[in-house]
Amino acid sequence: MIFERMVRPALFRLGGGDAETAHEWTLRRLATLAGRPAALALLRARYGVSAPRRVFGVEFPNPVGLAAGMDKDGRALPAWPALGFGFVEVGTVTAHAQPGNPRPRLFRLPASRAVINRMGFNNAGAEALARRLAALGRPLGVPLGISLGKSKVTPLDEAVEDYLASYRALRGYGDYFAVNVSSPNTPGLRTLQDREHLDALLGVLVGDRPILVKIAPDLTDQAIAELLRVCLDRGAAGVIATNTTLRRDGLAAADAGRAAEAGGLSGRPLTERAREVVRFVHRETAGALPVIGVGGILDADDAARMLDAGASLVQLYTGFIYGGPALVRAAARAGARPGVAARAGSPAA
Repeated sequence: MIFERMVRPALFRLGGGDAETAHEWTLRRLATLAGRPAALALLRARYGVSAPRRVFGVEFPNPVGLAAGMDKDGRALPAWPALGFGFVEVGTVTAHAQPGNPRPRLFRLPASRAVINRMGFNNAGAEALARRLAALGRPLGVPLGISLGKSKVTPLDEAVEDYLASYRALRGYGDYFAVNVSSPNTPGLRTLQDREHLDALLGVLVGDRPILVKIAPDLTDQAIAELLRVCLDRGAAGVIATNTTLRRDGLAAADAGRAAEAGGLSGRPLTERAREVVRFVHRETAGALPVIGVGGILDADDAARMLDAGASLVQLYTGFIYGGPALVRAAARAGARPGVAARAGSPAA
């Protein structure tokens, strides 16, 4: 209640309502917690939930993770587990540092409980992230995922080497790696979801670390089925379903003025579609590919239903913007319910 009545309204006013200004301000404040172990301990005592599970060979203290995009460069890493997250995914990171798309590029749609972003993989590059992770100098306490993307300056026919360069720089730091071939904000990137491109990419990346593929919600069932076959044939550890959508269905009338903004839409309008994709992946692979479900998780019931649909783990991004750390705790508790935990654990060994 404090977050919804006081913290969120204050954050939403920062920078004259500019969402990226609020994002940066929050990251800076969370980063300062790294040197305050007492504060981290207090937060952990309030928001931490134990609901352990093992997925693709990795032990997770609870099934709720921070999605990629919130902390691309790993600037506030010690804070996220203290806020209740059972794992953290940094990135999306690219081989070459890049500024991303021109601002403004992040937009809140409060009536729809949604966000549109066209950030464009703004990040300091894989080598910079590797240096930061090396300097961290202590275990994070939860699994760390690293999302890899293609540098904008790299031609599509050189994408494999671009991803491989990032992977080589970061291989020693990630508990799993996500191959982001589904962001709508890098020209041509979604082409890499095609059978030929994905086969070549997984052929060089799958090895000594779990590799997951992040897929778009805008693919047809046939296209998803073909992608899943490549994942199974190449030994991918799982999939992340889903990324943001280019569709604008489900927006509230009050947010109609934002509908024309370019970029990917996340939040409540994506809830049903993300769950449909998770259910399809689980059914199509008979549970052989664990799924991290992400998209439109705004309350504890959304998390439980995503796990019921076949997800082994879930991630938050837009839900965290609107619900704060109380949502992390509530979602983790929902995942700990006996029936939900048992169903979610079935594909997770």
